[in-house]
Amino acid sequence: MERRLTPVHRGGQGSSIMTTKTPAFKTLEWTGRSLRLLDQTLLPGRTRYITIRNEEELWDAIKRLVVRGAPAIGVAAGWGVYLGTRRRKPSSLAELKAVAGEVADYLATSRPTAVNLFWALEECRRAINGLGESESVRVGLQCLHDTALFIQRDDERRCAAIARHGAPLPKGAKGVLTHCSAGAPATAGVGTAVGVILRAASTRRLTVYVDETRPLLQGARLTAWELKNAGVDYRLITDSMAASAMQRGLVQAIVTGADRIAANGDSANKIGTMPLAICAKHFGIPFHIAAPISTIDFSLKSGEAIPIEERADEEVTGFGGTSTAPKGTRTFNPAFDVVSAKLISAIITEKGVVRAPYRKNLSALRPKTGGGNK
Repeated sequence: MERRLTPVHRGGQGSSIMTTKTPAFKTLEWTGRSLRLLDQTLLPGRTRYITIRNEEELWDAIKRLVVRGAPAIGVAAGWGVYLGTRRRKPSSLAELKAVAGEVADYLATSRPTAVNLFWALEECRRAINGLGESESVRVGLQCLHDTALFIQRDDERRCAAIARHGAPLPKGAKGVLTHCSAGAPATAGVGTAVGVILRAASTRRLTVYVDETRPLLQGARLTAWELKNAGVDYRLITDSMAASAMQRGLVQAIVTGADRIAANGDSANKIGTMPLAICAKHFGIPFHIAAPISTIDFSLKSGEAIPIEERADEEVTGFGGTSTAPKGTRTFNPAFDVVSAKLISAIITEKGVVRAPYRKNLSALRPKTGGGNK
């Protein structure tokens, strides 16, 4: 695991606007016996936590978007490997290694696009396979526990560093636009794109334009909820209003997250991100991606190789249990689209701000110790 991280930043200093604080809610929490997840399918109407005790419950929570956002999925997966392996009560270290591998393979089938999931699962495999055969089952389980805990704390540190590095980029901007939910609900920390925005708002007044993010409204349900709780001025817009907001001069910078970044900088994010980048290029507005290095898949040469998840028709043909389309309507419902690196002004990581040429400059950030994003 690549451990040399920028120290945690504690928030803005000397600001009369606001400060970047630890969120009042926890997206996920290890209780000592189980994993508690904030059920994001119910927000903002209800705040409810569900308890995860095994890998099947976690698989379902990832698939149903109870937990979502690439970093948060990765953190949850680390705990899922530990819970699933512990539940099966292996009798030897060899059996434990085999079981942990089976659990990791199973969790890998939950969602295909977010590379942090596979990165975290590989970190668990690498940690447990590094143990000598003479070690006990107890040591093996402790290794999986410690790996999951490290992945969680690692994400907290990465988010804080991304916020610190990215906050100056909307310099002079009075209006910033974001898409989907790349804040604390998507991570174990203060978030990626929204973490950048909150840190920027700690030094000056900003209005954040929040795409509702069809079809599941993560922007309306989650980002708007998070910004309201943080006391940041925001305006909720439909996805189709973003170009008009840019044309009218309301937006001077765009910051989004990413679920997978190819070696050349092409970035997959929630569907609807690509049109934002195209419009930003047209209007001369900087378009930034904020994501940890674990989101970079160095095995993929370009975005053409990024697997794109296709989701159910029901997400488009209705909402909240109410049908809005004729019965039997079929849909085209990809969960993500890919932004060409040519449209990206900068990629904000925990190691700093990366600009083109991305293949060369991202390669310099590649972890030397292996892992799931090799």
